Amino acid sequence: MLGHFSFRYHSFITRTSRLAVCFALLFAVACFAQPAVQPAQSGQSPLKYYELSEVNAPWMKGERLSFDLCWGPITAGTATLEVKPTKDGKTEFYTLAHDNGALKRIYPVADTVYTRVRNKGLMTEVFRKSLHEGSYHNKSVIRFDRKGEKAWLSDTVFKDPYKKRIVKRFADTAVAIQGLEHSIMSAFYLVRTMPLTVGDTSRFSAVSGKKRYELKVLVHGREKLKTALGEFNTVKVEPVLDGDGIFNSKGRIFIWFTDDARRIPVLMQCEITLGSIKAKLKKIE
Repeated sequence: MLGHFSFRYHSFITRTSRLAVCFALLFAVACFAQPAVQPAQSGQSPLKYYELSEVNAPWMKGERLSFDLCWGPITAGTATLEVKPTKDGKTEFYTLAHDNGALKRIYPVADTVYTRVRNKGLMTEVFRKSLHEGSYHNKSVIRFDRKGEKAWLSDTVFKDPYKKRIVKRFADTAVAIQGLEHSIMSAFYLVRTMPLTVGDTSRFSAVSGKKRYELKVLVHGREKLKTALGEFNTVKVEPVLDGDGIFNSKGRIFIWFTDDARRIPVLMQCEITLGSIKAKLKKIE
């Protein structure tokens, strides 16, 4: 019985940590519900990345959101999303995810995602990801060269990252971009600056890992949600990826953003074979 639970939990926490640690990745697809740059009018050239407007959202001066990660009645971990302005006029985004301690012996999790962006259009300069999940240890970096239209990826999987740092496998890859693609983190925050029109379906592309993905986003409607922090008017969004990769047809993902200028993600739900995983907002700072 315990072995069966451990297997189910291992499957759950693997999925949960991927969802949580890449909060941005899950939320990011929603960013494409409205284009970051409007299509050029007839006879006009598309905007360049250096021509984008400065973003001035309520959370740009600093913010920290905390979440519980739940599978049914089990709270398996916590995650945070944090915004920090820099002295040189840029902005840093942090995502942290950890097991809740009680389940650490079964499957420890300690993950971090970092992104630095220019405030004009929230264009990513560098994206870093560090995953420690059970025996899996991964560090990756993506650097965006918008002038050269390349995203450069360095990805390493370690056998033991803490002592001998033995490398299990390594990849150094360049992905062709058109100049306006976001990382998963910058895309998530960009959506919080935009209107979400119910009934809209949009298709866009984004860079994650070794690929440039085609994304589809559906804006389902407005709902009132009761949470630990009170009641919120929200907009329900569903991100979908055509083909393999970040998302697939095995499970649907839904995100509820507050229906105001802040666009705070109060709930995320991922449907899987074993039930559903939820990320519930518990604190706003």
